[in-house]
Amino acid sequence: MKLFLVPTPVGNLGDMTFRAVEVLKSCDLILAEDTRTSRVLMQHYGIETPMQPYHIFNEHKVVDSIVEKLLSGTTIAVVTDAGTPGISDPGFLLVREAVKAGVEVECLPGATAFVPALIDSGFPCDRFVFEGFLPHKKGRLTAIQNLAAETRTVVIYESPYRLLKLLEQLIEVLGQDRQVCVCREISKLHSETVRGSLREVRDVFAPRDIKGEIVLIIAGSNSPNPTLQSRINEIS
Repeated sequence: MKLFLVPTPVGNLGDMTFRAVEVLKSCDLILAEDTRTSRVLMQHYGIETPMQPYHIFNEHKVVDSIVEKLLSGTTIAVVTDAGTPGISDPGFLLVREAVKAGVEVECLPGATAFVPALIDSGFPCDRFVFEGFLPHKKGRLTAIQNLAAETRTVVIYESPYRLLKLLEQLIEVLGQDRQVCVCREISKLHSETVRGSLREVRDVFAPRDIKGEIVLIIAGSNSPNPTLQSRINEIS
């Protein structure tokens, strides 16, 4: 019995590792965030292993039955639509319960969107903060305020539909001159990296119909900003 967490490409299907393909072919069952999306990848690599849906809407309901399958000797692999399971995607809950039950767990090394974005940004990446997706409504402004004085590089995931709103909110709290890098559609045909101040990057995306997965990298605050606290107080 063993549980594998298998990273899948965030864009280009050629980014799949040889070992990831081997594991997916040899395991007994694949848990997929969206079987329709994963089927494209499986067909591309000739993987015929049975798949079962496993996503944020059913993970609490099925986790016990999956652990039972593992304990009975079934080898299971988890994949998401793109990237590494457990990183802003389903996976953590199952790993936690599998570990509690004494099941061997192994996460294969592989693709995750924030690593290439962080390196491409040109900002320091020896120390950074990964925030994933910020709250959509309640707690969103507080989360941004908490990042204002962060000296480490900050990594955020965002929907293309909320990117402009996020950039405006960041300008309001961090100031328009804070440096930022927006990476869109990483490793895909129309991948794009836009660097500059928050104002400059906002102006690039403002007139456009934004599509694709977004990773936003914010430069850390390297020196105290005397107007920062007053700005935060004004909008609180």
